[in-house]
Amino acid sequence: MDIWYPGQYKFFAMSLYKPFLDYALQYLQQNLVCHAYPIPQGFEQKSAIVGKGAHQNEVKTTSYALQTTKLRQIRAAHVEGGNSLQVLNFVIFPRIAYDLPFFGADLVTLPGGHLIAIDMQPLFGNDPDYLAKYATPLLEIHDRYQESLPWGGDFPAEAACFFSPAFLWTRPKETEKVKTIVFQAFQEYLHMYVQYVNAAEPIAEDEKRSLISQAQQRYLDYRAAKDPARGMFTRFYGAEWTEAYIHHFLFDPTDRN
Repeated sequence: MDIWYPGQYKFFAMSLYKPFLDYALQYLQQNLVCHAYPIPQGFEQKSAIVGKGAHQNEVKTTSYALQTTKLRQIRAAHVEGGNSLQVLNFVIFPRIAYDLPFFGADLVTLPGGHLIAIDMQPLFGNDPDYLAKYATPLLEIHDRYQESLPWGGDFPAEAACFFSPAFLWTRPKETEKVKTIVFQAFQEYLHMYVQYVNAAEPIAEDEKRSLISQAQQRYLDYRAAKDPARGMFTRFYGAEWTEAYIHHFLFDPTDRN
């Protein structure tokens, strides 16, 4: 499997996760037939001036979205707010005709450090056959990064069912590690996901599709209700815009075809 190492990208101090985003969009468009996914008006880009005096800074949030015949929405929210505020939330939602897991990457840099979460989040986390199909092959990649990207500590117990055994959750202290090792892990997870997408066959049974739809809705409801970015976005852009952005773009079940 080819890996595009970060030396091929320029990492600017003010835009730590833009190379991740650029790589993902380019790789997906090279390996899948992608089309634009309409972003609702008002969500394409939003900016605000925060802080006072010498500490004043612009925070900009930019949205990106694609779709394919198998993937309902490939979307990203990229937040740039200086060296101490960099966020990329990148999620892929399959169509209900496929039992594919979600692809999720939360890459966050705050004044306190880096928070990294990458996973293929299962539809049926209690189904051994489902996990054997989608999580077990990913464990080989996950395990190779455990020494350099160790477990990041506790997270809410109620969220456990939405993560796979190959959940990569870590808090690297060094920015250089984010630029290199985290970037490489992100690529490998994405490559494996594209393999799953290309191999996926449509589910014909109505009952199974119904279960997939219910599982997707549970995930959307949980993520929308518990989105950790809610407070940040509300502080920058106000509650009305934030709730609309969460429910009508970030975790919107609507198929905009």
